[in-house]
Amino acid sequence: MRLTKKAVVPAAALVLAAGVVIAYHAANGTGMGTTAQPPRANGPAVLGQVAHASVGDPGDPATWRLPIEAYMPAEAQERLVASTRGELIDQCMDKAGYPAWKPAPELPAVGGKTLTDWRYGIHDVQMAAKRGYHPDAEEQKAYDEAMRTGAVDTSGAPDDAVRACVAQVDSQVPAAQPAEIVQQISGDAFTESQKDPKVVAVFAKWSSCMKEKGYIYSKPLDASDDPRFNDPGQVTRLEIKTAEADIACRGQYGVARTWFDSESAIQRAKIADHLKEVTESAKVTREAVARAKAV
Repeated sequence: MRLTKKAVVPAAALVLAAGVVIAYHAANGTGMGTTAQPPRANGPAVLGQVAHASVGDPGDPATWRLPIEAYMPAEAQERLVASTRGELIDQCMDKAGYPAWKPAPELPAVGGKTLTDWRYGIHDVQMAAKRGYHPDAEEQKAYDEAMRTGAVDTSGAPDDAVRACVAQVDSQVPAAQPAEIVQQISGDAFTESQKDPKVVAVFAKWSSCMKEKGYIYSKPLDASDDPRFNDPGQVTRLEIKTAEADIACRGQYGVARTWFDSESAIQRAKIADHLKEVTESAKVTREAVARAKAV
């Protein structure tokens, strides 16, 4: 049950209209490399120009920031651009003869609140004692309701009209979303970090710790992905006890921080290899934000 910040609406036209950014969290890798060695093509000099990771509260992974985030739009920027695009598309649809059409509402946050919150597993002891691996009940309820109501368009507007307005607004205020290479680096580094010897070693310690407590899992995310805990409407005692043991073992061996440090190193090497592309992606985001503010 690997919950991360998501923005997914079943109706494709509504997703486009609202300018929603599809979650760009850990995706499977596509073979950009397997180690965190300095980039051969650009060299250490270029690596020195790459953004660094940062740690806010050492005990709260939600406050940690990966290097790739410097090249991604911030949540506030995403919301500003998406809101502006929604208003512009709404105006366009009104002029096109569909005044009843409305853009899909922004989805409430559920689960992890930042890129690193829940990226390496749950870490809130109090929440785990109530919800196991499930997100806050009220958050889930609000999210589910938004999904149910936001995906329904009763205006009768044809998809062609929506696409035409989206294309028009694209030229005015482009969507603030990271370039494909930025998303690829984020996903690949997450996958590859799990092969880092230091991470493999800490996973083994975590697994042994869990076994001593009566739970058999090889890797931390295997616990949250346990099919027995997948029912969104049920939190069992077994799930709660497993989650509590999981967090205790993570904390005992510093699993999240070890994993974060490894992924950060891999990200920086990959960013250095694609510095021009990721820098351009950040520039495009700044321009989109500037256009949204100017409307």
